[in-house]
Amino acid sequence: MRDSAANGQPTDERGAAEQEDTVQKTSLLALSRRSRRADERSDHSVSGVETAEFAVPTPETGDADNSKGAEMTEGAENKRQRFKQWRRQRPFIGGVLAILGGIELFFSGQLDLGNMQIQFGIEGLQATVVPITIVVLALLSIFRPTHHVFYGIIALVLAVYSLIGVNLGGFIIGMLLSTIGAILVVAWMGPRGPKESEAAEGETA
Repeated sequence: MRDSAANGQPTDERGAAEQEDTVQKTSLLALSRRSRRADERSDHSVSGVETAEFAVPTPETGDADNSKGAEMTEGAENKRQRFKQWRRQRPFIGGVLAILGGIELFFSGQLDLGNMQIQFGIEGLQATVVPITIVVLALLSIFRPTHHVFYGIIALVLAVYSLIGVNLGGFIIGMLLSTIGAILVVAWMGPRGPKESEAAEGETA
């Protein structure tokens, strides 16, 4: 009996030691797994931060391009609005037509076909002076619109006279352009404000 009890005590001690060893091993395995998971999480977080840092400049460059494009479009719209406002303050269309008619009158008297020059009407300096005078009067009516009636009447008289004095009025075409432009310059009703121009545009639309 004593021998069996003596033999039983070491077996119990060995079993307790083995259990302690298994518990320590399992705890070490759990700690290693936890440390691995923590390392993996830290790696993922660092990689995410790095990708975010590298990804940040791309939208900034896109925003810069968009802002530049918006500034360019705004500048173009502002220039158009200024030109429209400037055009409404003067007899622009009539002046442009008179300028085109004067240019056509000038070049109609400069036709050369080889050694033959085509010239109808009175020859001399007036074939050059009349078209230049019409162009100058048209420019004055655009840039000095306060005296548009005076400039328009003189341009109208010269345009009608060009039928006799300048190569049949530039083959009728230059005379018609200058006459229509001068009439529009004389009939101009004065500058319009922004509200009046918007109302006129709405009525035409």
